[in-house]
Amino acid sequence: MMMSFGMFVFGLSTTAYQDLQRQTSWRHQSQGRIGRRPTRQFLGPGEDTITLTGTLLPQFTGGQQHLDQLREMANQGAAWPLIEGSGLYYGLFVIERLNERKSSFMRDGAAQQIEFDLTLQRIDEDNPEQLASGLALRALTSAAGGLV
Repeated sequence: MMMSFGMFVFGLSTTAYQDLQRQTSWRHQSQGRIGRRPTRQFLGPGEDTITLTGTLLPQFTGGQQHLDQLREMANQGAAWPLIEGSGLYYGLFVIERLNERKSSFMRDGAAQQIEFDLTLQRIDEDNPEQLASGLALRALTSAAGGLV
């Protein structure tokens, strides 16, 4: 397992990524002063964005169905915990964007290569309305056949 995003596991058999880019910002408000440079006040953390980039080869790795699962998660509009395989917890993220590019087509139009970019945006963890807990429990229950 490379990383898990809620119930979705990134790995060689699903959606392996080759690049992880993280961009974090902090907010500093500028206040103008007469005859001096502006002063700055630290307002707290800003945006925290993670972009995963990868190439899928459906004959050997995951394929379109895994990108469709991520799209379904994005359609729910919920936040999911992002945890690296090493155990590093990044926080709660929502899917902001999923781009895909297909190439090397077979006769039936199926792509032999799918490149993707997945952009995740961190949210504050104090907003329980955005958490996917109820959705995740329903998904677990249906996956376990009602045993949970």
